[in-house]
Amino acid sequence: MGSSDGMQVVLFDLDGVIADTAKYHFLAWKHLSEKIGVTIDEEFNEQLKGISRMESLERILELGQKSDQYSLVEKEKMADDKNELYIELIQTITPEDALPQIPQVLASLKDKEIKIGLASASKNGPLLLDLLGLTEFFDCIVDPTSVVAGKPAPDIFLKGSELLGVQPSQCVGIEDASAGVWAIKDAGMTAIAIGDVINLAHADKVLSSTCELTSNVITQVWHENHK
Repeated sequence: MGSSDGMQVVLFDLDGVIADTAKYHFLAWKHLSEKIGVTIDEEFNEQLKGISRMESLERILELGQKSDQYSLVEKEKMADDKNELYIELIQTITPEDALPQIPQVLASLKDKEIKIGLASASKNGPLLLDLLGLTEFFDCIVDPTSVVAGKPAPDIFLKGSELLGVQPSQCVGIEDASAGVWAIKDAGMTAIAIGDVINLAHADKVLSSTCELTSNVITQVWHENHK
């Protein structure tokens, strides 16, 4: 691994960073929402990026003013139903669905002996990495159910650094959602964001797409943040 005072670990979000699975989440949530009489569109779906399944459901219920109409057991069943449909939809994913440059970036980080972790709110992270053919690159996959608070709390990123045995300051986190960037920054890590510079301006570096992402860019941003 690299020198002990340098960048040691890169922690990746999944949806919108490694693969674009947002469309599958949207279709599954839209199907569920219609069943309970709530209409959501793709703009509303942006609010659901990076947050947990149950929190996403709560936001949908709030939109339809239905938060008090269901018990916790009923809500958990609804979230499970959504996930079952989502898992059906993503079965069509193949390694070709990895976002541009991601396989190359992961391979390059491995060559440089930088450890790689997954810090995704999705409980389906292991399945998606398998479908994408990328599991071999990851030294750890943080179980989102193992942390107390989801993003924008820093817990999942702190857990990643703990599992990989490094200090948060030695890590770079890569995200596409505002909540995720706040989580990285509050964890004391360097944040690289993929997407709109206006919504993600709190990151240390914003790239318009993964096409601009390389292992050298990641290392450079970390060094710029530690001058």
